[in-house]
Amino acid sequence: MFVPLLILIAVLFGFGFLNPLWWVAAAVLVYGATRHNRGRGEGRSRGGGSDLGDYRDYRELRDRRERWDRRYSRQNRARWRNEDRRDHERRR
Repeated sequence: MFVPLLILIAVLFGFGFLNPLWWVAAAVLVYGATRHNRGRGEGRSRGGGSDLGDYRDYRELRDRRERWDRRYSRQNRARWRNEDRRDHERRR
């Protein structure tokens, strides 16, 4: 899959000397191929192991939960302080 893609990109780049629109097509193809491969998590040095991908998913989920907890715990603390202050003012 990688070799035909490189050949196609080279051909589109060559046609770009005739019409610059082909350069745009080659650039879009390169961009799409790099974005697609980046999301799959497969690389030559990794050997295609899925353990690293599973850990990455776990880490992203853990980070999202921590951000959620930090965000809403701060909001809750502020709300609780406001409620405590109102209760304290009512007692007077």
